[in-house]
Amino acid sequence: MTDLSKDNPKLDPIPESNTVKPPEEWVSGDEPMTGAQASYVTTLCEEAQCEPPAGNLTKAQASKLIDELKSKLGR
Repeated sequence: MTDLSKDNPKLDPIPESNTVKPPEEWVSGDEPMTGAQASYVTTLCEEAQCEPPAGNLTKAQASKLIDELKSKLGR
């Protein structure tokens, strides 16, 4: 019998290791950003006193922008 726990990422002792992936590697990263992302970008831009980006962002671009704005705001 084979030990399936070695090959099962859900059983990884470090749970984040199989869920943390750079946005550019996301399968859905090229899809349009979600409504939640758009709302959060707008909120963070208001707090950071910057203009929200013109045009549509992808999910990956929105995620990167959210991380940048949160960093700028000290979060």
